[in-house]
Amino acid sequence: MNFSELSLSDPLLRAIQDEGYSTPTPIQQQAIPYVLEGRDLLGVAQTGTGKTAAFALPILQRLGRPARGRRAIRTLVLAPTRELAAQIGDSFSAYGRYTALNHAVIFGGVGQRLQVNALRRGVDILIATPGRLLDLMNQGHIDLSHVSIFVLDEADRMLDMGFVHDVRKVVTELPTRRQTLLFSATMPTEIVKLSRRILDDPVRVEVTPSASTVEKVRQAVLFVEKADKRRLLSEVLTSPGIRRALVFTRTKHGANRVVKHLLRDGHSAVAIHGNKSQRARERALRNFKDGSIRVLVATDIAARGIDVEAVTHVVNLDLPNVPEQYVHRIGRTARAGAGGMALSFCDREEIAYLLDIEQLIRQEIPVVQQHPYRGEFDRNTPATERPPEDQPRKKSRNRWGGRGGWRGHGKR
Repeated sequence: MNFSELSLSDPLLRAIQDEGYSTPTPIQQQAIPYVLEGRDLLGVAQTGTGKTAAFALPILQRLGRPARGRRAIRTLVLAPTRELAAQIGDSFSAYGRYTALNHAVIFGGVGQRLQVNALRRGVDILIATPGRLLDLMNQGHIDLSHVSIFVLDEADRMLDMGFVHDVRKVVTELPTRRQTLLFSATMPTEIVKLSRRILDDPVRVEVTPSASTVEKVRQAVLFVEKADKRRLLSEVLTSPGIRRALVFTRTKHGANRVVKHLLRDGHSAVAIHGNKSQRARERALRNFKDGSIRVLVATDIAARGIDVEAVTHVVNLDLPNVPEQYVHRIGRTARAGAGGMALSFCDREEIAYLLDIEQLIRQEIPVVQQHPYRGEFDRNTPATERPPEDQPRKKSRNRWGGRGGWRGHGKR
């Protein structure tokens, strides 16, 4: 199938061709016809599967031309993070370049003056994060009474970040008669309940099991004591095969410490997290995309908003305590049909997290048996077991060699 078979207009097909796309992804093939029909839709798909185009293209077609007179907000897209909101805005710019429709992106962390000015000029499509949206609504800058299409993207991430109550507040301000599209990578109970409240007789589109990992991502776990993780990361990054790496930490301060350690060891690295200004976050992403920076260290707040092609490796320096987050993290590699690898560093206290992840993805992650800081434990070690205080940490003499070592791991 190609895009011309999806009943899209010529301006949209021209824009798609400009972007170099010819064949729609499975989520696009299934979702676009239903959205064009005006149906409510529940889309379950992993990150990196083309969800944005699955709703952006038919929305642009359904809106047609701008309303006569002053533009009113007719489509609202709600996203959990600044990065994802900006990414969605870029997609609307690309796909809508040959239409007369316009859009605005609003989020917190920056001054509101430019955003308010854009709203005053009139906007057809508004992409927003919940906090800034409610703030500007309370100030009287946003009127949602004309919204005919509402998109809730990355709904499960909204839940993780505590935005569910904000989403419900926004929904109460929307017209009752509207088309609603809800997209989520996973479907926890809370999202199922929310979908029942805001969707009207929806069609469900699910292109992959919600808890599965990207098929082309090779996965491996490295058992290592917590104190040795940063040293192990520096050692791993000496591999020339790691051309662009995304490293996940549990905390913002932890991300900063990792970057400091990597810079000291001669690696080019930068951190991105909620404490960074919007300008610093945009600069970090730009440098990571253009190859100026080889390693981007991020917290989970950025897991859904980073859409960078050619990320060869994802490294879970800290395992997530929510197993679904593992799926989101490793989905940052193996995008657009490319291959990728996910390495997870597991210390003694994280064994339970590893077991939860393996239960979720229904597979046992292969273990790298030989590496310089191999911990003397495995997935069967009781969580309460700790190494004796007087026992020194041993560094293996085998620098990633041998059949079970890093250098040969995952080769096909």
